[in-house]
Formats: sequence, structure tokens, C-alpha cells
Amino acid sequence: MRKPLALIAALVMSVSLLSACGSTPKASSSADASKASGASTESNIDTKSKELTVYTALEDDQIKAYLQTYKQKYPDIKLNIVRDSTGIVTAKLLAEKDNPQADVVWGLAATSLLVLDQNSMLEGYSPKGVERIQADFKDKNSPTHWVGIDAWETAFVVNKKEMEKRNLPIPQSYADLAKPEYKGLITMPNPASSGTGFLTVSGLVSLMGKDKAWDYMGKLHDNIAMYVHSGSKPAKMAGTGEYPIGIAFGYRGIQEKKGGSPVEVVFPKEGSGWDVEANALMKKKVVKQAAKDFLDWAITDDAMKEYGKNYAIMAVKSDSNAIPEGYDKDPLKQLIKLDLNESAKNRDSVLAEWSKRYDAKSEPKK
Repeated sequence: MRKPLALIAALVMSVSLLSACGSTPKASSSADASKASGASTESNIDTKSKELTVYTALEDDQIKAYLQTYKQKYPDIKLNIVRDSTGIVTAKLLAEKDNPQADVVWGLAATSLLVLDQNSMLEGYSPKGVERIQADFKDKNSPTHWVGIDAWETAFVVNKKEMEKRNLPIPQSYADLAKPEYKGLITMPNPASSGTGFLTVSGLVSLMGKDKAWDYMGKLHDNIAMYVHSGSKPAKMAGTGEYPIGIAFGYRGIQEKKGGSPVEVVFPKEGSGWDVEANALMKKKVVKQAAKDFLDWAITDDAMKEYGKNYAIMAVKSDSNAIPEGYDKDPLKQLIKLDLNESAKNRDSVLAEWSKRYDAKSEPKK
């Protein structure tokens, strides 16, 4: 993003959005449907299929709630949901480049979708209502190649009871995490398998510059007990006290606290790394009309209302000024200045360097 501050100022954090649901276009001939929707005409359109394969990195406990309005609208469509962490979904999609299995991608990091687009794997399609999405939360092409729904950010999830037992203060900053008293107490997502891990690392690079960021991550590495393959797992481990400090993402930490875990959710005072959860149509020889319908639904007010129950930063404007529960200040002001296109361009080199330096502490892959 060239002007992230302009974007962030324009975005409105909200958990209350209009509940009116946008109508869904009827299936038509492939040429007419593509033309009317702003879609690319490179693929043939299948208007009869009633089965859809959706790849996603959304949280398991979110998916069921999100899909309720979809199932009400399309009760005859069978959804095959393939869910995993961001890095694993991204790697799976890239591995299937020559024989794509997914029809659509839903709620994957925009930086991952940018990588797919660089590999010519996304079909241009502008979902109905795309004009409501903030300009920097969607692809600049017309038709769009990806469309964002919300943003998520780095947080520390800290077990207060365990800190009290050790007579240690709760860390408030990245600088605090590198202090020797926290040695062996911290878990963090591996950025090669977790979107939260990658947005944290790319955020540090943007915040500090490449050389200083690698120097800092080396100091942090000394305190890391283990790198895990999920953005949620550090929060859950902090909740149980297994490892009392988890670098995770805000939503999961807040959910842990709401569920009764003795944790404090800390947004680092230097700022949080972040990324956009976004959707896209996969490029295939035959594109299903049901896939386009899904992407239309995925940015309706009904869907956005559900996303807004979990995330503070939404891709659609709202008139609400309320700070969502779990945030102690405007989350828009918490985000590091970050260029998602630059992050995507440097993704492979950053992950290769990170793995060379730090992967020895990663938990075994299942």
C-alpha cells in the first residue's frame, strides 16, 4: 500500500454494520455474466455446479458463524471447506498451481493473494458491492483480483498469574520481549506457516529497517522457547500457562480472555504488524458461477456484520466510533506503517532468511 495512513484514517473500526443483505446476481450465459460482473472472460463459466471448494485461513470457530447467512441464501450448495494456517494454505495453493483444486479463497492474507497473483493464479472478478470496499483494501485492477474484508494485527497474550509467580512485569513492547528475564517463556508463530508470524516479521522489518530488524529478532530468538505453526496456538498456550507469553493476534487473545483464561492482551507500544484478510477467485479452465456468488455474498452487509464481531478494522466504512471490547485505544492508530505489496514482493526472501536463522526452534510439523 502506498499510503497506509490515508487508508487507516479512512477505515472505521466497528462491530456494528448495516444488516441489509445485498442481492445475488442470477446465473446467465458465460459471456453475459462475465461482462456484467466485470469478470475476466478467459475462463468458461459453469452455471450448473452445486458444489464448491473453498480454501480458507479463517479461524475454525469463526467459519460456522460466518456461513450461516450463506447457507440460508444458498441451501442447495455443498461447501467443501479446506482450512489451515495461512502459510500452509498458501503453500498448498502454490503447489496446485498447474491443477488448482480450490474454486475460491476466503479470508487468506492479502500478502499471500498478492503472491498468487504474481504467479497469474487469480481470475479477475469484481464482486457485487465491491465499490463499498475501501480503495486500499482491494486490488487496483479492474476487475479486481482480490478483495479484503478486515485486518488483523500482532498482540502479546500474557498469563498474569504466571508472571506474578515469577515476579515479572507484563511486557509492553517488542523491546521488553528481548530482555533476559523472559528467556524461555515466549512462543511465536513460525512465519513460513502462519500469517500472524509473517505479519509480525514483516512489521518489524518495516518498523526498524531490515538490518536492525534481523538484529532484534536474533535477540528475541534467544528468549523464544518454540516457534509454532499456528497464529492461535501461542495465545492458547499462554492461556494454559504452558508458555506464559505468546506472540499471537489480537482476536485470539481477546477470545482467550473472554473464555476465562487469566491473560492480558497487550498491543506492543511500538505498533503492530498487520495484514488484510481477503478473498479471491481462482483461475481455472472452468469457473463456477457458484464461486462468483460466494464472493458476492462474502462482502454483503450480513457477512461484514459477522466479521465485525471479531475484528476492529473493517474494509467497509461505518459511522460508529466505538472502540471494540479488548482494545485500550483506537486500533487504527496501533498499526505500523506497512506496504502490503512490498511485503508480498519480499516474502520469499524474508522467509528464507528467517528459516536459515531461526527454524531450529520450530516445533515438528504434523
